[in-house]
Amino acid sequence: MDLNRKIAILADAAKYDASCASSGSDSRDSLGGRGIGSTEGMGICHSYAPDGRCISLLKLLLTNHCQYDCLYCVNRSSSNVARARFRVEEVVDLTLDFYRRNCIEGLFLSSGIIKSPDHTMEQVVEVARRLREAHDFRGYIHLKTIPDASAELLARAGRYADRLSINIEMPTEQGLQALAPEKNGGAIRRSMGRLKLHIDQAREEGAKPAPVRALPGAAPRAATPPRFAPAGQSTQMIVGADASDDRSILASSAALYGQYRMRRVYYSAFSPIPDASQALPLTAPPLMREHRLYQADWLMRFYGFEHREIIAADDGLLRLDVDPKLAWAQAHPERFPVDLNAAPRELLVRVPGLGVGSVDKLLQARRVRRLRAEDLRALRVSPGKVLPFVCVDGHRPGATVRAAPVPHQQALFA
Repeated sequence: MDLNRKIAILADAAKYDASCASSGSDSRDSLGGRGIGSTEGMGICHSYAPDGRCISLLKLLLTNHCQYDCLYCVNRSSSNVARARFRVEEVVDLTLDFYRRNCIEGLFLSSGIIKSPDHTMEQVVEVARRLREAHDFRGYIHLKTIPDASAELLARAGRYADRLSINIEMPTEQGLQALAPEKNGGAIRRSMGRLKLHIDQAREEGAKPAPVRALPGAAPRAATPPRFAPAGQSTQMIVGADASDDRSILASSAALYGQYRMRRVYYSAFSPIPDASQALPLTAPPLMREHRLYQADWLMRFYGFEHREIIAADDGLLRLDVDPKLAWAQAHPERFPVDLNAAPRELLVRVPGLGVGSVDKLLQARRVRRLRAEDLRALRVSPGKVLPFVCVDGHRPGATVRAAPVPHQQALFA
């Protein structure tokens, strides 16, 4: 098959996987002629990293042939779609060519299951190995791992990749058995556990490098710490393909973050596919539901919320009309107003309209003097969102707020 046709098929087939981002990788660069590629810098933006950076990735499937017949997957074995398969050297050459033309910053590679999980994983790892060892490629590499592949192959993958991911697919074991009976939730979690163990061991070794024997008379040198997926592991859940509510989705995410130290859980709204099974919904869930799940996930990761307290509705669903933080505040009027001049950080971050950065600036500023309502404008937050939930000098909820600027308020938050 013509290479351009392969790219068209396999790049399109990879678009359903959202679990790719480059945040957290270790620093490698190509300064001084030491290899090619870099995990830093900007390019054509194809994706956003968790820390907000725009990154460009060549996102491909090695093949969309697959032995599995997961009902929600457009590449399932019974799907009537065009099929293609890259050779290992073709993916390597494409990655280097796109990078040299400044089109990408790295590679995201996944694959359908061909012959066996081990055979597929060997091919995926070989792409990364050749890029690193044969071409000294120092850009970002994210590999999608096969849960049923051997532990040795998973260990090899981590030596070459910045990030590894294994898709959990469904938030519950019941949903996975119903829609992807050939996949094993226990095997997926065991593979996640192996990856966590390798990542933790590499970080511990990196924190305490062991001395190595040096030449007589020379100062001892530190051993190079082992490298294993420095950007951690991520996963993806499909939203709306089964009857799982948002409460069960967030509970599953909380378990993944707690047990496997997952770097990121991605949520992908189910999209109806051609020749779909009758077991699948006929229409896609609202994209706002996916957006609200990401917001709720952010509250768990950075704002100290427990997954159990985010959703109060009896139906177990997040409200679509307001964001989860505002919905929580409206459901707990007894927690407000919060005194901006006295409240601890863990209460301030729960105020609608205040982000983590804004709260940190508030805490720094109130060491200098007492805060006033007008100071919120210098933080570039919306007073209309914040003021109904706080009390501050010159304002209590329901009172009229004076608009006169405070002298040097911009310098206060600089």
